[in-house]
Amino acid sequence: MEYFIQQLLNGLTLGSIYGLVAIGYTMVYGIIGMINFAHGDIFMLGGFAAMIVFLILTSLFAGIPVALALLIMLIVAMLMTGLWNWTIERVAYRPLRGSFRLAPLITAIGMSIALSNFIQVTQGPRNKPIPPLVSSVYEIGAISLSLKQIIIIVLTVVLLSIFWYIVNRTPLGRAQRATQQDRKMAALLGIDVDRTISITFIMGAALAAVAGTMYLMYYGVVSFNDGFVPGVKAFTAAVLGGIGSLPGAVLGGILIGLIESLWSAYFTIDYKDVATFGILAFALIFKPTGILGRPEVEKV
Repeated sequence: MEYFIQQLLNGLTLGSIYGLVAIGYTMVYGIIGMINFAHGDIFMLGGFAAMIVFLILTSLFAGIPVALALLIMLIVAMLMTGLWNWTIERVAYRPLRGSFRLAPLITAIGMSIALSNFIQVTQGPRNKPIPPLVSSVYEIGAISLSLKQIIIIVLTVVLLSIFWYIVNRTPLGRAQRATQQDRKMAALLGIDVDRTISITFIMGAALAAVAGTMYLMYYGVVSFNDGFVPGVKAFTAAVLGGIGSLPGAVLGGILIGLIESLWSAYFTIDYKDVATFGILAFALIFKPTGILGRPEVEKV
């Protein structure tokens, strides 16, 4: 029983990281109906930005507290990825917003490849490790609960609550929901649609940066190709939870993390990805909108 609970904790931690990335997917899709396939690479950029900040801080200030270092890493990573995603939206997506639906999809895949190769060229193809940032572990019987797991889970809950409040209780959230329902009507009512979409991209990038920093803290390593597989799994989480729903994105991420963790614990690890995507396909056969998603109403 203790082993099962341990795997639940591991899956909840991994799923929290997936959920943070999935929120970015679901926010962009909800507001402009486009899947930003470069979002996984924004997550990877966040991890690299946090790693570079960590190396600079430790070289300049050897005795800096870990909490302060983590806070600075998060802030800088959020600023850097926000700037990257804002630039991507302005340069690659906005000019194609009124074109046929495949054009933004092709551009998103192109941006993903470009970002991945940019990091590979500038940072090298090898894994980039860092020393453990948080090493405290609490023993509860036979169950080990690390401080970094607590940080990741608590941070996910806090950020989900903040972003849910922003989307549902603030003028920006009302502008986002209005833009999601009808961009032309929102513009006629005085909403700056372009600004609202840009802010949505920046918000999604900030969450991806947090996820990238937590990923770096949890595993202690980051690589240029870390954006692809976690990005695809986060997208899967968004679809499974219900694309367009913030709680659904986190719920889907947690489910994906639990599936991976439990499958790896009780079956061969070689097929954990097969199990993840197989369960997704099975779920969507019976509930195509996802767990918390709503059927899309076609406007005529």
